[in-house]
Formats: sequence, C-alpha cells, structure tokens
Amino acid sequence: MENNEHKNNPMHGIKLQQILEELEMYYGWETLDTLIRINCFNNNPSIKSCLKFLRKTPWARAKVEALYLVMIKKKD
Repeated sequence: MENNEHKNNPMHGIKLQQILEELEMYYGWETLDTLIRINCFNNNPSIKSCLKFLRKTPWARAKVEALYLVMIKKKD
C-alpha cells in the first residue's frame, strides 16, 4: 500500500480514543453534550464509558467523527 492512498484522509491512523481525548480537551464534556446529544457525554462522562458506547453505536460514532473533522478544520 502506498502512502499516497491515505494522504487525503484525515481520519487515517487515528484511533477513537485519540478522537475523544482531543474533542474533550478542545470542547469539554458540557459543550460536547450540547453539540451531540448522547448520554455518554451527559451522564458521568469519561473516555472509557464513551468508548464503550461509541464502539457499539455506529450512528453516534459517525457524529463524533464528523465533529472531529470540524474541529481539525477550525484548528488549521
């Protein structure tokens, strides 16, 4: 596999845990709960509980990944 195949994919090689950690640092749990209404951001949030939920819930994971892409664009 060539390196060029993934150069336009900002999600390549990034783990869900890293995504959550960066989002939590950038937005905080309260803002994450406001932006994406899922209980793991509202009810006693932690990286561990969010990972467990998001790994089982594709629609929620897709929203989190989309917000991560928005955050990356804001940082640039």
